[in-house]
Amino acid sequence: MIGRLLPALLAAAAAGAHVGSPDVFHEGSAGPYRLLVVIRPPAVIPGVAEVEIRAAAEGVREVRIVPLPASGEGAKFAPAPDVALRSKEDPQFFRGSLWMMEAGSWQVRITLEGEQGRGQMAVPVPALAVRPAVMQKTLGAVLFGLMLVLAGGLASIAGASVREAQLEPGSEPGRERVKRARKVTLGTAAVVALALYLGYQWWGAEAGEYQRHLYKPLELRASLEAGGKLVLRIENPRWLGRRVDDLAADHGHLMHLFLVRMQEMDALWHLHPEQSGPGVFRQPLPAVPAGRYKIFADVVHRDGLPETMTGEIELGAVAGAPLSGDDSGGSAPWSQAITWAESSLPLVAHRVHWFRFRVQDEQGRPAEDLELYMGMPGHAVFLKRDASVFAHVHPSGSAPMAAVQLLAAADPHAGHAAQLPPEVSFPYGFPSPGDYRIFVQLKRRGRVETAAFDARVE
Repeated sequence: MIGRLLPALLAAAAAGAHVGSPDVFHEGSAGPYRLLVVIRPPAVIPGVAEVEIRAAAEGVREVRIVPLPASGEGAKFAPAPDVALRSKEDPQFFRGSLWMMEAGSWQVRITLEGEQGRGQMAVPVPALAVRPAVMQKTLGAVLFGLMLVLAGGLASIAGASVREAQLEPGSEPGRERVKRARKVTLGTAAVVALALYLGYQWWGAEAGEYQRHLYKPLELRASLEAGGKLVLRIENPRWLGRRVDDLAADHGHLMHLFLVRMQEMDALWHLHPEQSGPGVFRQPLPAVPAGRYKIFADVVHRDGLPETMTGEIELGAVAGAPLSGDDSGGSAPWSQAITWAESSLPLVAHRVHWFRFRVQDEQGRPAEDLELYMGMPGHAVFLKRDASVFAHVHPSGSAPMAAVQLLAAADPHAGHAAQLPPEVSFPYGFPSPGDYRIFVQLKRRGRVETAAFDARVE
């Protein structure tokens, strides 16, 4: 497993499909090469995405990276790729930067050449403009002062050309010439001021247009019907022609719903509502304790763009029905069979870590009865105490499998080779310091077990 071989990769954070945690972490095979990839999408579009790649073994001679739309005609015509630079300190670590020119669902295609031949991998990346580019105040003040100097200089040059351009050397300009020069100076200043005003208006219009293209997350409205049925209604703010009737199944479900009881975070439910109409989902609740619940709802559009919607609901005690299918959850006290194999390295923001969890049977021996849960060895949720960060992560990383499978149609090496050892690991980098709770879900003998752990990030 690559997590046992590698130290940390650097990562960063802002906002994105996962709440407050946009960076993409992906572990997978590019032909014969095992890679850990971290992609930090730009917060401003057009913008530059940072790509970091670590190979599990030596022998990679060259890594090339190129950005492409995840689907459509643009995905068929790749521009010339960039060469990722090898680290001088670590020959298995490569880094590169890529321009992403439009918002939407993208991919970074990685091609390797090495001792074992050629390999390729495609990693899905949501490119979302979440903020406008803002100039530093000091730089803005300096540029504004320079603009005034240039505008004043232009008016002075125009006046001087009228006053002195045709004079003989040593001659003084007459009164009429001086008067005419003043008029030209003032007229030029007025023209320059008008040009600056029109430029300001044009810039404001461009900024307003950019604001209209900033990412607007889907909104979620939750209510409780008679009989303990949760109703979720998706409201679309009409961002870039987005729809709510184009959802793709991810792990066999159109929506993955997480209910977390606040403030103690002592109960978590991982449910899968059924769609009853465009943008409307219904879920019979299991037996849940009363309290205020934070809602996180993961969906993936057919073009591979993932989104996480958030909401809140106050619930009384719900008798509910027994959990069925892939629905799971629990509350404190948590499963004692799952333990966190904590690293001796401190947890630091903006750095990717491998989170390893071991499973023991009733006799304290490594468990041999683990099963795939929705096609994966396990699922983890990283949730900050103030709910400003939420990330649903798999052993293959944070990219949704629906997006990975969309790219796998053109890339036979994409995906994740699932294993079922008594230890499951998840790659993730905290986007900011603070207190977090980590929920881990594993399936044993047909039953999903849930455990929770606290983490302090410096």
